[in-house]
Amino acid sequence: MNASDLCSLATVWPGGRAHINHMYFAWGDAFEVVWISDPDAIHSRNLARNSSAALTIYDSHQTWGRLDRGIQIFGTAGVTNGRAASNARSLYGKRFRDYDADSDDLPAYRFRPRTVKLFDERSLAAGTLVTARVTPSRLIWLKTEVWA
Repeated sequence: MNASDLCSLATVWPGGRAHINHMYFAWGDAFEVVWISDPDAIHSRNLARNSSAALTIYDSHQTWGRLDRGIQIFGTAGVTNGRAASNARSLYGKRFRDYDADSDDLPAYRFRPRTVKLFDERSLAAGTLVTARVTPSRLIWLKTEVWA
């Protein structure tokens, strides 16, 4: 997850159409992802109506045909309040040192993962995807796919 400062967040429009947004993010334990966003942004409004979401994180400088890696994360997301908001701002501030939580009145959001799909061709074989369920204490393997 350290491969990029940016991730892509997929949310669901009313009526079921997909929407995607690029954003700066930070992360905590068990693949929890946090970000700061305007509540009037399309992805924020979508999450207020439907918490289903997915993220993808990867190094955009990878070269086609070489060993790639990245992660897709599926779960739910929404605006934080109270202690969860403070924790999210703290994580975000640790990653982005110029972020000033005290002067920012935008809400913090948190993504709670359900499953992850990992491809890391340096550690696994080429074209291998591993899917796991996320629990508070560990990942539980669900399946391995090979498409190369």
